[in-house]
Amino acid sequence: MNKQELEAFAKQAAKSIKSEADLNDFRAMLTKVTVEAALNAELEHHLGYQKNEKALTSNSRNGYSSTEEGSFELDTPRDRNGSFEPEIVKKHQSHFTSMDDKILYLYAKGMTTRDIVDTFDEMYSAEISPTLISRVTNEVIDQVIEWQSRPFEPVYHRFSRLYCG
Repeated sequence: MNKQELEAFAKQAAKSIKSEADLNDFRAMLTKVTVEAALNAELEHHLGYQKNEKALTSNSRNGYSSTEEGSFELDTPRDRNGSFEPEIVKKHQSHFTSMDDKILYLYAKGMTTRDIVDTFDEMYSAEISPTLISRVTNEVIDQVIEWQSRPFEPVYHRFSRLYCG
């Protein structure tokens, strides 16, 4: 789809959007459709043939696995051998990596788990659990502690003696 076709599609879709909730629903649906199309393209590349073509290997499509992704369910295609490793949304991944980055940013700013949940609900209309926030922050807590307890560089020691007595 070229830019003009995409723009025409967006203008047509915008006619049915009457509220913020409609916009959020449309965004979620568009994200779901786009990610699922990309996952199917990844599987086609992995298998070496397109859907509805004759299989070139003993490996073939084998249905879908459903994953809850924020405010929508994502259907990830599978292969019979179980060798398909999607790149966009990894196996057993329960949320997008970009969400992790946002969670860690807010956590680093000093927000509590509940504050982060409220912020995601307010900004993205995404209902995420405090457990998810804790899981994401626990994945990096060792690195945070290590960074916080790192030794100061010599330049900081000189500054400390000059200005702090």
